This record gives sequence, C-alpha cells and structure tokens, in this order.
Amino acid sequence: MEFLTSRMQAVQSPIIPVVGELIKNSPGTISLGQGVVSYNPPPQAIEFLSKFLAEPTNNLYKAVEGIPPLLAELTAKLQVFNGIEINEENCIVVTAGSNMAFMNAILAITIPGDEIILNTPYYFNHEMATTMAGCLPVLVETDENYQLRPEAIAQAITSKTRAVVTISPNNPTGVVYSETLLRQINQICSDRGIYHISDEAYEYFTYNGVKHISPGAFNGSSEYTISIYSLSKAYGFASWRIGYMVIPKKLLVAIKKVQDTILICPPVISQYAALGALQAKEEYLQENIGAITNVRQIVNESLNHLKGLCTIIPADGAFYFFLKVHTQMDAFDLVEKLIREHQVAVIPGTTFGMKDGCYLRVAYGALQKDTAKEGIERLVKGLRAIVSSV
Repeated sequence: MEFLTSRMQAVQSPIIPVVGELIKNSPGTISLGQGVVSYNPPPQAIEFLSKFLAEPTNNLYKAVEGIPPLLAELTAKLQVFNGIEINEENCIVVTAGSNMAFMNAILAITIPGDEIILNTPYYFNHEMATTMAGCLPVLVETDENYQLRPEAIAQAITSKTRAVVTISPNNPTGVVYSETLLRQINQICSDRGIYHISDEAYEYFTYNGVKHISPGAFNGSSEYTISIYSLSKAYGFASWRIGYMVIPKKLLVAIKKVQDTILICPPVISQYAALGALQAKEEYLQENIGAITNVRQIVNESLNHLKGLCTIIPADGAFYFFLKVHTQMDAFDLVEKLIREHQVAVIPGTTFGMKDGCYLRVAYGALQKDTAKEGIERLVKGLRAIVSSV
C-alpha cells in the first residue's frame, strides 16, 4: 500500500535526539550539546504547587491565554525588566514553552506559501515550524560577527513576506543585538507592513555589562511586534513547558484558535509553578547566572587554544559559542568523531542552516565548573587531533 506524501518530509529532523543517541552509545561522553541550565527552579515554584492542589477546580480546563494571576505577574515583569507596557493595543498569551509561542505566531499571521525571513545561523525549530506551516523560510546571512544586516533583510522582503525573526541573545551564536540594529529592523517591519518576531528566551543571559533590549518596548511598536519569552532557561524550567508571548491585540482571536486546537490551555499546574518562580528574589537569578558566567570564563579561556584552527566570534549572551572550524570535513561527521573518539558532544552547524563550511555550536549552560573544564579540554584536544589528521 502506498501512502500519501506527508508535509513532514520537507521538515528537518531535530538534531538533539540524534546526538543524544550517539551520546548514549558512547558512555562517559560529556555533552556540550543541549541548551539547558544545570540548576533547579526556585523553591517558590514548588511551594506554589500546594495552591494548585488546594483548589479542585484547577483540575478543569482554564483560560486559553493563561490564568489571571500569572498574567498579572507577567505584566509587572514585562514593565520592570523589558520596558513593555501592556495596554489596549497588546496582550499576553501564556504558552507551553516559547517554541509553541513561535508556532502560534506563524500559524496566526500566515497562509501556506507565505515567507518568513530568518537570519542565518537560525534556530532550527524556527525553520522547522515555518516549513511545517507550509511557508518558505527566506534565509538572510548575518555579517562576519553574526550581527544583523538590515539592508540585506530589507532587500529580501517580497509581497509574500509576513515577518522578520530575530533572536537576541542569540541561539546558536551567543551574540547580542544592539538597540540600534533592533530599531532598524523594527522600522523596516513598520514601513513594510510586516511583523517583527523577537525571540528573547535568553533575555537574562548577558555578560560584560551588555544589556538586553526588547523591541516591544520601542514607541509605537505594539501593532507589529510579537515578543516571545520562556521560563525554561533562566528559571530552570525546561520540562515544565511554560513560555509566553506579547502580541498585538488584533492577533488574539487567531492565536487563541491555534492554542485551543493544539493545547486547549497551558498546563495549569505548571502555570502555578511559574507564578511561584516569579516570586523568587533577584538573588536567585544573580547567583545562578553568576555561576554560568564563571563556567563561561573557563570555556572561553580554553577555546582560545583553538585560534588558528577555528574562528571564534566573541559572544556576550546566552550560553553558546559558535565555532567555524577550518576544515573541509562535514560538520556532522566531525561531531560523530568527537563523540566516538573523544567523548565530547557538540551540535553541527548544518542544523542551524550553515551549509557552507564546518560549524559547531558549543553549549555550556548545563555544566558545573569541573565538568565544563574537562569537556572543553576534550573538545580542544579532539579538534586538534581530528582536523590535523584530515
């Protein structure tokens, strides 16, 4: 029996499970692969679970866009940290992670055949969601420092373009976009009548005095800016699946249709945990992100030993470094060799749209100091051994 071709055949396979299987087959491998943190949610998140359990009606469906107490808490956070005021022009929708927020946005603003501009290297789930929706990812290269190129973005816009996507702090490169660049993108989107989707999942992870900028805070941007956030990273909340989006109010009906169909409502128990997490004192973030900052320093110092073998662009955000390896090897083949022969795992740049050259994403958020030092030393040694032998 012959089955019909599925739209999923056009969608790339997620790389994390593939690398995960390689790691499983090579016991003792240190993973510099998946983008998660090592620390747990604040105790307040667990404490608030009793509030969920105390109310029997919490076992029923709740509002599609999120429970009112969490929406109120997020409204305050957005005002204080992001400079975004929730008013009559915009609103918040709580989602099952920021990946769902992105999918909500794409399905709400497009029809099949529309175009979404992604800057390369892109976040692979953005490319996958765009393709899954029957839309065309239009790829625009960033500059030699992985910074946005507004003129190139403007030139890539056609009558079918519905949005430009930016990620700052960036996954996979770790770079942070300046206010000037983000204002230029916002202006282009405003002038051309398209949306600016701003993925800010790593908003708290900036270093060297660099500050995070939210395009949704710019005057007059509420009508066309879609801002996407996550608790997964900063609050150690990966499996709880809570993210949220700030959208123009005119999109609320469409986004509620998507969310009600796929999810009905975000998991209410996780929303209570999120409400608790947001009660945590500032010291929680300072202490945990401070520990990652220390790991970052160790990783950065070790990577300096690869100069000449790799190009490593300075990165002031997230918990990634993106390496261009000076070799003709296929990136995935290199990743396989690093796992099999040197017991260290990274992610190939091809999954982020980097087909021309050999690129690797190094993630360090999940590691303690000692493990990070060992993992990076394995990577440095492995790259030297493998690349020099080719």
